[in-house]
Amino acid sequence: MLGGLANVGVGPALHTCCLIAGVGRPRGLWPRYNSGLMSYPTILEVEPGSPAAAAGLTTGDELVAVNGVAPTDVIEYQQLVDDPDLDVDVVRRGASVRVEISKRPGEPLGIRLSKSIFDRVQTCDNHCEFCFIYQLPPGMRQSLYLKDDDYRLSFLYGNFTTLTRFTELDLARVVEEKLGPLYVSIHSTDPEVRAQMLRNPRGATSLRWLRGLLAHDVEVHGQIVLCPDVNAGEVLDRTCAEIVARYGSIASVGIVPLGVSRYATGTSLRPHTATEAAADLDIIENWQATAREQIGRSLFQASDELYLVAGRQVPVASAYEGFSQHENGIGMIRAFYDELSRLESGTNTDGPEITGEWRTIPAAPATGYRAPSVTEPSSSRSAPGPAVIVTGVYGAQALNPILARIEALARRQIRVLEVPNDFFGGNVAVAGLLVGADVSKALRQDQEPAGLYVLADVALKGDVFLDDMPLAAVAAVAGAPLVAVAPSAEALVRAVAA
Repeated sequence: MLGGLANVGVGPALHTCCLIAGVGRPRGLWPRYNSGLMSYPTILEVEPGSPAAAAGLTTGDELVAVNGVAPTDVIEYQQLVDDPDLDVDVVRRGASVRVEISKRPGEPLGIRLSKSIFDRVQTCDNHCEFCFIYQLPPGMRQSLYLKDDDYRLSFLYGNFTTLTRFTELDLARVVEEKLGPLYVSIHSTDPEVRAQMLRNPRGATSLRWLRGLLAHDVEVHGQIVLCPDVNAGEVLDRTCAEIVARYGSIASVGIVPLGVSRYATGTSLRPHTATEAAADLDIIENWQATAREQIGRSLFQASDELYLVAGRQVPVASAYEGFSQHENGIGMIRAFYDELSRLESGTNTDGPEITGEWRTIPAAPATGYRAPSVTEPSSSRSAPGPAVIVTGVYGAQALNPILARIEALARRQIRVLEVPNDFFGGNVAVAGLLVGADVSKALRQDQEPAGLYVLADVALKGDVFLDDMPLAAVAAVAGAPLVAVAPSAEALVRAVAA
């Protein structure tokens, strides 16, 4: 919530889709080096005292095969290294090396790899007008322009897939290996509308794979990016009705409004008005009630941004049914408010569980939108004066009503510095998409007293903003120390406490 709805609206379009079957080579075959089909992962770290360290694996080694099988992704890799006796083939400084390792069954090998997909990431062949990747300015880092539609990234990182390139082989692997939860972009259940939105005729039929996943008890969370005049209003009403009737076993359906940057070229793209947002919320809340009656769950969850645009209060925590789409900007405000209440009563416990399964796979790199950003600082760097929370427009809307409560807990005067997103423009107002240039400009122009500036780390990847400006460069223009903290009430109070 300190993050100001970190991934609301535009966030889901930045971590798009998913797909491809990871089929290993037959056991006993030495894969050809640089065959063009594989890009071998590099060992970035070897844990001291681990089986890998004892056997002589080193950083810089390229992993080729385990027991004769070249894993295509970290999922297959983890299954292979669960065995007790391993022959690990690597390329070391251009030479092929085989390392024999003995360990306990299931014992971690003790290495961290450079990537989680070893063959080619399945790219997206849709051309959704609302896709935020098409709304990025030129000149940003190349990785931001990659559209994936790879179900493995859906499993590992929570990326949304349209299933337009999903296959029988993919379904078989997902079911056999229990690769869930998966995250599916629904948008509309009307075949013509969905094909139009994806600009792909396969969009009209690819939801058959959603039925297949649910029929095999795979946990799936859905998403609808709500576009006025396209899939909102009456179309949304029909979509909700068909989801209840045909896909009622889906775990949740998050509904987020369209984000439109100033670089958008689509002629049909426009943000919700307050009246439209309220009308769509009425539809969603009506179908929540129907779903509770028919399947015992609310099922549908509207994003925080939709409530802010409509000028409505967010629902109580029970409406979010475990906050399964918290990282999609759904329930962040309520989770923050409730955490604040627990801090006030002295009964604070852990907040919503982060969704996604990659943390259970030790070799998966901490990449994607779940990557940890910076080490949370203590408040000892603070100078005398008020603490200033640096956030986006939506973050300011949510924080201002509870500022006095945060001040009481922190025993310090606090104010909010609202940073407009001039870089992306349009209706982009979440703190997770703030860039270094805009934050720097706001800090230079801030003339009020400040003893500490606090920024949510969701705006950072490592210590770098989306525009590649380092946090240190932004901090250099601030009139007081600048720190980045996790987007939680506890982290915020601890950082600003006098």
